Amino acid sequence: MIKLTIDNQQVEVEKGATVLDAARKAGIEIPTLCHDPRLETSLGGACRMCLVEVQGARTLSPSCTMPATDGMVVSTKSERVVQGRKVVLDLLWSRHPHDCLTCSAAGNCKLQDYSFEYGVKGSRFENPEEEEFPLDYSNKFYYFDRNKCILCGKCTRVCNELQQTHAIGMSERGFETHVTPPFDDPLAQSKCVSCGNCVSVCPTGALVAKKTDRFRYWDVRKVRTTCSFCGVGCQMELLIKGDKIVEVQPYDGAANNNMLCVKGKFGYKFVNHPDRLKTPLIKRDGKFEQATWDEAYDLIVSKLKEAIDDHGPDSVAGFSSARCTNEENYLFQKFLRAVVGTNNVDHCARLCHASTVAGLATTLGSGAMTNSNREALKSDVILVSGSNTTEAHPVIGAHIQQAKEKGAKLIVAEPREIELAKEADIFLQIKPGTNVAFFNGMMHVIIKEGLQDKEYIAARTENYEELEKIMESYPPEKVAEICGIDAEDLIAAAKMYAEGERAAIYYSMGVTQHSTGTQGVMSVSNLALLCGNIGKEGAGVNPLRGQNNVQGACDMGALPGDYPGYQKVINPEAQAKFEKAWGRSLNNKAGLTITEVVNGVEDGSIQFLYVMGENPAVSDPDTTHVEAALKKANFIVAQDIFMSETAEFADVVLPAGSFAEKDGTFTNTERRIQRVRQALKPIGESKPDWVILTELMNKMGYEASYSHPSEIMDEMASVTPQYGGISYDRIDEEGLQWPCPTKEHPGTPVLHTETMSRGLGLFKPADYIESAETPDKDYPYIMTTGRILYHYHTRTMTKRVKGIDVMFPESYIEINPITASRLDLADGDKVKVASRRGDIVTTAKVTDKVVEDVVFMPFHFYENGANRLTGTALDPTAKIPELKVSAVRLEKA
Repeated sequence: MIKLTIDNQQVEVEKGATVLDAARKAGIEIPTLCHDPRLETSLGGACRMCLVEVQGARTLSPSCTMPATDGMVVSTKSERVVQGRKVVLDLLWSRHPHDCLTCSAAGNCKLQDYSFEYGVKGSRFENPEEEEFPLDYSNKFYYFDRNKCILCGKCTRVCNELQQTHAIGMSERGFETHVTPPFDDPLAQSKCVSCGNCVSVCPTGALVAKKTDRFRYWDVRKVRTTCSFCGVGCQMELLIKGDKIVEVQPYDGAANNNMLCVKGKFGYKFVNHPDRLKTPLIKRDGKFEQATWDEAYDLIVSKLKEAIDDHGPDSVAGFSSARCTNEENYLFQKFLRAVVGTNNVDHCARLCHASTVAGLATTLGSGAMTNSNREALKSDVILVSGSNTTEAHPVIGAHIQQAKEKGAKLIVAEPREIELAKEADIFLQIKPGTNVAFFNGMMHVIIKEGLQDKEYIAARTENYEELEKIMESYPPEKVAEICGIDAEDLIAAAKMYAEGERAAIYYSMGVTQHSTGTQGVMSVSNLALLCGNIGKEGAGVNPLRGQNNVQGACDMGALPGDYPGYQKVINPEAQAKFEKAWGRSLNNKAGLTITEVVNGVEDGSIQFLYVMGENPAVSDPDTTHVEAALKKANFIVAQDIFMSETAEFADVVLPAGSFAEKDGTFTNTERRIQRVRQALKPIGESKPDWVILTELMNKMGYEASYSHPSEIMDEMASVTPQYGGISYDRIDEEGLQWPCPTKEHPGTPVLHTETMSRGLGLFKPADYIESAETPDKDYPYIMTTGRILYHYHTRTMTKRVKGIDVMFPESYIEINPITASRLDLADGDKVKVASRRGDIVTTAKVTDKVVEDVVFMPFHFYENGANRLTGTALDPTAKIPELKVSAVRLEKA
C-alpha cells in the first residue's frame, strides 16, 4: 500500500493507483473532462482539467495519469491549480460556440458547469474567424456537432477500448485535429452500431441524442431501472419529463459496466407510442370494442369457470412471459396452479433454452449460467458457439472483444461469419446442426493428446469412462467431414481450449434450438468438465439468455413440470410444500408445453388459453399451423402492451403496463436479480400485469392481497430456495446472484466452486444424430435463423422505434454469392423461399457471411417471416423445436 497526503489529508491506496484515484477515495473532488475510470489510464490526460500541484514539482500535472507514490504531498486547490484550470477553460472556450442559452446539452455539460464553478465567462484567445463546421445528422439516433467538440477523446476511447467497434478516431494534427470516422465519411458510413456509448460520455454538446421532445436536463427526474430488452440486464436511468421518457442514460451496474446497446439507449420510445393498448377490448361479432375492466373480468371469469366445469382444469392453459417481472411470472403460474388447478403453464424458454435447463440440470444440477457477465475479462481462452454475441447480447459481446484485445485467445464455431469470427484466432464455420459432432471432436483430440484435467476428473466427476468410450468414434477427420471444416483447425481449437488456464464457453440458441438440443448442451458441459473449467472464475459454461427475464420466468416456475425454484410438480414433498403455502390442493401431473398447448387448442382439448406478454403467432415454428390453431380456439385472453399478432386472435385483450410503469424485478442471464422501478403512471387505463393477476385471482374466489410487488417477492423468497435471501431492501443498490438462500448470504457469482449442485459433475456423452430435416433434391438448402442487433424478439416494441424500423423494416434472407449466382439472384432481388410448411417472398441479401448452400433469416418478422418455414420437430427431452435447421428451396420471385 502507498500513503500520500492530499489537501492535508492522509490517504492510503494500492500501488498502481493514480492521484485522482486517491483523491476520490478520500472524497476530494477533482474536475475532469476526459477521464473515465473504465479506460486505460496511460492514454488519458487530454483535457488537463484535473491539474494538481505536487510538492517539489516545477509544473502542474494531470492527476488522472500521475501514479501515486509513497510520501507524495498534493494540493488540489492551490492558487496555481485554480489558475491553471482557468487557463484550460479559457483555451477551450477559444474554439467553442457561446450558445449555452440554446444548446440542447445545457444542464448536462461539464464545460458549462466548470466554467460557472471557476468564474470563466469567455476566452481571451477567441478567434472570430473560426471556421464553422456543418452538423453530421447521418446517424438515425444521434448527431455530431464538431464545433462543440473539445477533443477530450472520451468518445473515441469508449468506442475503441470498451465498445470495440473502432468506428471513430482522431484525424489530423494540431489545430486541425478532429473526431471523425475513417476518411472523414459521415457517421452513417462508418462501422458505428449506434450503441450511443459515445453520446453518453460526451461532456459537452458535441454528441447529442436526437430528441422528439424539447427539455432541459434540470427539468427531468431520473429513475434507475433494468433494461427490458436482452438478458444482459443492463442498468439504466430513465430521464422523465412530465409523463414521458425523454432520454436514457447508462448506469454503472455490475452487469453492464455503464454501457448500453442501441436498443437500450435509443429503443425506449415504444413506451409512449400511440399504439399502446389503453383500455380492455372485447371481440363482438368479429370486431374489438372498448370495454370496462369489470366487463372484461366478468367475461373472463365466466368462460374460465365454464371451461373448468365442463372440461376440467386441464382444459385451461397459459403462456407466461419472459418480458414480465419475476413477481408477475410467479403470480401467473400460481394463478393457473392454485386457482385453476392445472400445470399447463409455459413460456418462450421452451423455444430458446429449455434444453439448457434440462441439459445442465442433468450434468451439473443447475440449468443456468455458471459464471458472471464481466468474467470474460478474466478469461484467457473464450469459445463462442451458437451465439452471435455482439448482436444478441451486445454488452457481453463487447466484454469478449475487450478480453481478446487484452490477450485472450478466441475460438468461434458458427455457421455464419459473425462479427466475433473476424477477430477470432480460430474460426470454424460449422454446418448447422452439427454441434454434438463438433464438441465430440474437440474432446477426442483433448483425450488423445492427454490434455484433460485428470485430477479434476477424478475428484469432481463421474461416468468419465463412458465419455472416453464414445469419444473414440470422433476423430478429427470424421468430424471435419460432418461439420464441413478443416481437421487441422479442429485440432488446433481443441488444444487451444484445453491449454487455457481459465477457458470459458459462451453459447445460445445455435446450440439449443435443435432436435438434439439437450445433447448439445450436455456436450458443452462435457467439454468444460473434461478440462476442469466448472467452478472457476473466468471459465465455466455460459448460456446467454435471449430475453430480459427468461431466466427469472424459469426460476419462478413458468414451466409445466416445475414449481418455483425448479421443484418438481411430480414430487410429493414439493406438492405438499406448495399446497401448504398456497392453501389449495394441487395437480401432480406435469402440464403441457407451448407446442403441445397449440396442438390442444387446435384439437379442442384446450378450451381456454391465457397469453400474457407472449406472441406465439410470430415466435413459434410453423406460423401457418399456429394461426390455424388460434383461429379454432374456443376462448383466448391476451394481455399485452400492444395489439400483437397473437392478440388479434383473442376474445378479450387486457392492456398491461410496460416495464417503465411498474415495480418488480428481472433476473438476468448471470442469475442476478435486479430492481425494475416505476417511472411513469400506467398509460390510459392499463394496469401492471401483477395488478391484473391479483384482481383476477380475487374474482375467481381466491384471496390475494398484495399492495406492492415487494410483498410478492417476500412470498417468492419463502418458497424458492435460490431466492431465500432476496428482498427489495437487499437489492436496492446492487442486484444479487442466486443462489442466495439466506438474508446473510452474499449471493453466488460463480456456481459449483466447491462441489456441483448435484454433487459430482456427470459426463453425459452422446453420439451425433443428423437434424430431423436434411436437404434433398426438392429442398436443397439449409436455412438457419437468428437475431439481429436492431430488433428484439417479435418486434412488438422495436418496430415502434422509428430509427430502428427505418433501418430494418422487413424480412430478408442471406445467400452466399455462389448460390445467388447459380439462381441468377442479385443483392436486393425478391426471392421465393419454400419449405415443407409453406412459402414466403423476401429480399435477397447476397453475402459471404454464409457458405454455399446455407441461408440465414432473422426470425423477428411476421410478414414473410422465417417461422412460416421452420419445422416442428422436437427435442424429445426438452420439447424444444428445431428452429435452427430447415430444408428450403429458393427461386427468383
